[in-house]
Amino acid sequence: MNNLPSTAGPLYGKVKDYVLQNIGSGKWGRDHKLPSEHELVAELGVSRMTVHRALRELTSDGHLIRIQGVGTFIAPPKAQSALIEINNIASEIRLRGGRYAAKVVLLETIQPGPELLAAFEFGTQGPVGHSMVVHYENDIPVQLEERFVNPDLVPNYDKQDFTTITTYDYLQQSTPLTEVEHVIAAVAADEETARLLMIKLRDPCLLLHRRTWSGSIVATVNRLTYNGSHYTLGSRYSPAAMR
Repeated sequence: MNNLPSTAGPLYGKVKDYVLQNIGSGKWGRDHKLPSEHELVAELGVSRMTVHRALRELTSDGHLIRIQGVGTFIAPPKAQSALIEINNIASEIRLRGGRYAAKVVLLETIQPGPELLAAFEFGTQGPVGHSMVVHYENDIPVQLEERFVNPDLVPNYDKQDFTTITTYDYLQQSTPLTEVEHVIAAVAADEETARLLMIKLRDPCLLLHRRTWSGSIVATVNRLTYNGSHYTLGSRYSPAAMR
């Protein structure tokens, strides 16, 4: 066997280590096309089944992207959104040097059901604004944003053009937010989510439930679904500063 790391473990694990070492050292940079399976078999002296399993697992782990008929490439690093802060996804994408675009799927006023009434803490029945927007980074859908909005705090929500102004910017202009609640879940993509995010049914997604308040009044109830293969959520802060 040539060039394989001298680590313990099965052969496919050594092939994985070989690929990861080349990525980590910078020898194979971002968007680098890997040698073909046939070339790796010849170079490493292992079976094609061993190489295939190693590449399959590295793809599943998000290190590689395999395009049928084209080849295998080093995956770009996952984009990361701040978890504690409320940020404008359009600004995040542009700061990373990406190309941002949005597609409005729904924009309407609806009568909320019991669950939504409870989330808004409404004492009486009343309409709410409702939007669904897909956010794209370099033509890849990375977030499905669904918002329900209190019309007493955010008037004319359903009359905006959210391809020219983000929902975030409009909400920031409309009402000051004083409190935020976040709950995160790992979910499998349902049919609608898979279609809008252009992923497979039951692919892993990150679902961020968010409620915001202006004073004592609930301003928005949100569901932000991220393509799990392209996004992470994270933050860094001082615990003392949060108390």
